[in-house]
Amino acid sequence: MKLFNNLNFNKLKEGLSKTRNKLVNNITETFTGKAVIDENTLNELEEILISSDLSVELSGKIITNLKTHLKGEKDRTLTNILDLLKNELMQILKTDEDSTETKNNKENVSPYVILIVGVNGVGKTTTIGKLAHNFNQAGNKVIVGAADTFRVAANEQLDIWAKRAGVEIIQQNKGTDPSSVAFDAVRKAVDGKYDVVIIDTAGRLHSKVNLMNELIKIKRAIEKVLPGAPHDTYLVLDANVGQNALIQADEFAKVIQTTGLILTKLDGTAKGGTIFQICEKHNVPVKFIGVGEKINDLQTFEPKLFVDALFNNNENQ
Repeated sequence: MKLFNNLNFNKLKEGLSKTRNKLVNNITETFTGKAVIDENTLNELEEILISSDLSVELSGKIITNLKTHLKGEKDRTLTNILDLLKNELMQILKTDEDSTETKNNKENVSPYVILIVGVNGVGKTTTIGKLAHNFNQAGNKVIVGAADTFRVAANEQLDIWAKRAGVEIIQQNKGTDPSSVAFDAVRKAVDGKYDVVIIDTAGRLHSKVNLMNELIKIKRAIEKVLPGAPHDTYLVLDANVGQNALIQADEFAKVIQTTGLILTKLDGTAKGGTIFQICEKHNVPVKFIGVGEKINDLQTFEPKLFVDALFNNNENQ
């Protein structure tokens, strides 16, 4: 399996504009013109972080760390404060970056199986299409398994995206056992020597116990064909829903171990700060982010690039 890096800094900056306006611009306005960065100013900064979806607990932790850094620091200019804040945010996002050894192990696995989970409406189908496109562009032979058999429209949408991505799709009739679709897709991938298998699942509500348990059945079916699979389980979250995305991550963590997050619709929201909360609480890395509707708008996530784009660091253009 060949890995890929789909990075576009200018597109990322553009996609984060609403979150930047809510977070960074407010910070700049608060600090500009103040001769002394004192306790009151840092308290104002904490309020801005909280209002930007970083939660009370996480914001308090960040401010405490900033105060520690500033104790012996003579330079209390806005530029220095922002650099310290950027470093704090980057450390939160660096939850579990793939080591060289891990990347090598992934490249040596074929077929590599990815299970995609998430609730209704988060952009799961389009994300799978974009992910398949990226893998295909990297030179992989890709197949998609349409294991959301509860809705006919789900298969139709996924079929359209598979064609756009130029990859094959395995699908069955509405009402078919989802685990059997997953089984067939992985079996075909093994027999046909495919590089990557991406398995869709029903956009299940995290409050529905039976539907959540279906994930366990799907996982077991995949393991029967290919021991050790799925190799990655990605939870897709909609950045627009803010705190509710954190609740979804909590509930899915009770049922299945996710190895990565995909955050969609970042270009349409000012609630991108939620990403810091989720990473801090679950220690699950963000793998990809959606910053547009086009097929190449699912970007590989890199913490430093994300924070630089959020703070509009022109040096990285």
